[in-house]
Amino acid sequence: MSYAIIGFGRIGQALAHAFARKNIDVTVASRRPPEALAPQAQAIGPTILAKSLREALETDTIILAVPFEQHGEVAKALPDWTGKTIVDAMNSLAPLEEMDGLLSSVFAAKAFTGGRFVKAFNHLIATTLATDPVVEGGHRVVFLSSDDEGATAPVATLARELGFAPINLGKLNEGGTLVHARGRVWGPLIFQDVFKKEP
Repeated sequence: MSYAIIGFGRIGQALAHAFARKNIDVTVASRRPPEALAPQAQAIGPTILAKSLREALETDTIILAVPFEQHGEVAKALPDWTGKTIVDAMNSLAPLEEMDGLLSSVFAAKAFTGGRFVKAFNHLIATTLATDPVVEGGHRVVFLSSDDEGATAPVATLARELGFAPINLGKLNEGGTLVHARGRVWGPLIFQDVFKKEP
């Protein structure tokens, strides 16, 4: 399985730190050229590989860590997203009427034709997400939600490999509402730093 993080701001860099801790290769890309990202990527770790957006989109699993309003621009980079798993680590402050009254992930998923869309890694602030998720015998929880049950399992596997404890909340319009920003109303699990003890 190959991975990419699109967006190299605070959330993108926090996720890169998670990959680096476990020596897992991940491509990072943004609107900036790879050479502009390379020094920061190398400073995080040798498994963090700054590449072009085109190269990043060749991976199997793509984590969206761009500002929500830029997701459409990323989606246009491929005519068909079949075979790709898209992990939505974004949050939106846009009014619901700007998203046809839909949850942000449901709205964003429509732009990625054929892709498998999973909401994950969005509920923690970047400074928390960047720290080691293993603390005193427990693992920091990340919440997952998707309308594609088959897509959730590999993202949960990735979360475990990164040291997190994944919890599946179910479909986006059910448990997913707990971790969504909806206009100015935030889901009750947003910013909740929860740990799961190992049995």
